[in-house]
Amino acid sequence: MFALTRKRKIAILIVVDLTLIACATIAGYLFLNPFIPIPIPFISRLIISSMILYLIFGYVFRVFTRINRYTNLREILAILLATTGTALGNAIYLLSFSEAFSKRLILFTYILSAFFIILSRLAWRLFVERRNMHTAKDQPAKRTLIVGAGEGGRVLYNSLLGSKTSSDIHVVGFVDDDPNKQKVYLSNVKVLGKVENIPQLVQKYNVDMVIIAIPSIPRKKLREIFDLLENNQVTVNTMPSMEEIAAGKINISKLKEIDVVDLLGRDEAKLDVTSIKDQITDKTILVTGAGGSIGSEITRQVIQFNPRQLILLGHGENSIYLIHRELSTRCKERTTELVPIIADVQNREKIFEVIGKYQPDIVYHAAAHKHVPLMEFNPKEAVKNNVYGTKNVAEAAKAHAVEQFVMVSTDKANNPPNVMGATKRIAEMIVTGMNEKGTTKFSAVRFGNVLGSRGSVIPLFREQLANGGPLTVTDFRMTRYFMTIPEASRLVIQSGALANGGEVFVLDMHEPVKILDLAKNMVRLSGYSEDDIEIVETGIRPGEKLYEELLLDKERSEEQVHDQIFVGNVNGYSLDEVLEFVDYLPDNDEQLANEVVNFANSSNR
Repeated sequence: MFALTRKRKIAILIVVDLTLIACATIAGYLFLNPFIPIPIPFISRLIISSMILYLIFGYVFRVFTRINRYTNLREILAILLATTGTALGNAIYLLSFSEAFSKRLILFTYILSAFFIILSRLAWRLFVERRNMHTAKDQPAKRTLIVGAGEGGRVLYNSLLGSKTSSDIHVVGFVDDDPNKQKVYLSNVKVLGKVENIPQLVQKYNVDMVIIAIPSIPRKKLREIFDLLENNQVTVNTMPSMEEIAAGKINISKLKEIDVVDLLGRDEAKLDVTSIKDQITDKTILVTGAGGSIGSEITRQVIQFNPRQLILLGHGENSIYLIHRELSTRCKERTTELVPIIADVQNREKIFEVIGKYQPDIVYHAAAHKHVPLMEFNPKEAVKNNVYGTKNVAEAAKAHAVEQFVMVSTDKANNPPNVMGATKRIAEMIVTGMNEKGTTKFSAVRFGNVLGSRGSVIPLFREQLANGGPLTVTDFRMTRYFMTIPEASRLVIQSGALANGGEVFVLDMHEPVKILDLAKNMVRLSGYSEDDIEIVETGIRPGEKLYEELLLDKERSEEQVHDQIFVGNVNGYSLDEVLEFVDYLPDNDEQLANEVVNFANSSNR
């Protein structure tokens, strides 16, 4: 079948417009000729010059590259500008080079040309909307309520009308908190009320789906809307990106479902871009664990500041391949040299070799074992990776005079009952202790759980939902601090820019979240009720705590270096004491685990 590519559509549009211009000229001639004799040669010259000029002005005002099924005032204005330029050009050209000259015909042609071309666009839009509305479908149209009667709502509604799946959606109305928009009509659809009226409107109009058409909606407002719909089994979506709408790709499948990350995450932290730029731009940056959840996001954030060289170091071949390919594809225009390195932080000789060769200015150390129950069964591996691995990277950084070393830590390092948290606490003491001597500024950044990271509860819940449940919660009383991966990574970079050396920075995690509430929200977001998907309590696993703490009370400091970054009064053993301890750890797993946990907790003396 003959495919209408974008180029062919433009070619057809040009032919149609030029034909309409010729028709407008002939119609003007037929109307005026009985009253004003007009020579035939003049008609020919006028048609040819009009076509040439319209092609030029049509290109200038981008008349041919617009999506006509979305024709609105902007498209009409572009056509008027192109036809106006054509008429003025005709007047100048024919006045200069033609003895037979009819101002009235040029004016009449201009009016008819603009009218015919605009009419053709509007007729096409009407045809597309009517055709889409009457397309045969197996399922009834989803009765939809759009939140936001501003520009976003208007663009979304008009795009839905022009889409091939417009018959799948029936917009019953808008809601908006602006008092000036109440009871008015937007694109022939009424604003039915405010956000607070959504539950009543859902019931009254039998709404199946709510679409939030407010770009960059604050997360607090998003949670408010979601909570209003707690007792209504409706789908809640947000509008697609403006790029997808502009490309005409909008349909039901492109609507973005509200994710639990959207509800738990907070509005984007404001960074001190100047200090970060001064620290990173045109520098060599090394990220360990660059293929992991946090490490890969740190590389995405860092590359935006145009470092000279970005070294992606990780143990997993596939994960480093993926992040290297992603950054190479997304950042083709950037001059940053990407260096993928497969290396294990436990390999001391290799780590010293890499840092010695590339001489990084900053090291972000994100490589670590993080899964609490798994490390309870494998304490030797936790110590080798989290303690000795950190020691290797930190000592290599110090030996080669790296300017800044930032270690990614965890709230589980605080008063740890488990091996993973204990090894991270010992790693913190090694890193901050090394700041006592040398030129390298060492610091650690402590924060809670990151939403959607590998091994976290959210991917597990998603998998369980896909399998029809049940969702497993180890204890219904359990709470955790949560932060999105991008936010955590940005604040790690910001902490590095603020470090003077020796600090344990603590990110403001706001209020803890009950894991049970998280599970309930994910069930609701999936379109189920708790009657459909069971949530069961399975019991606390080895090493888990009911409640996480970022700091002990005595470690809390009033010093705040950023809106979301504090400096903790975290003391511990001296570097010599820590190194002496880790040099003589036992081989027995049970004894090793006990000694590591006891040592980490005794450091809070």
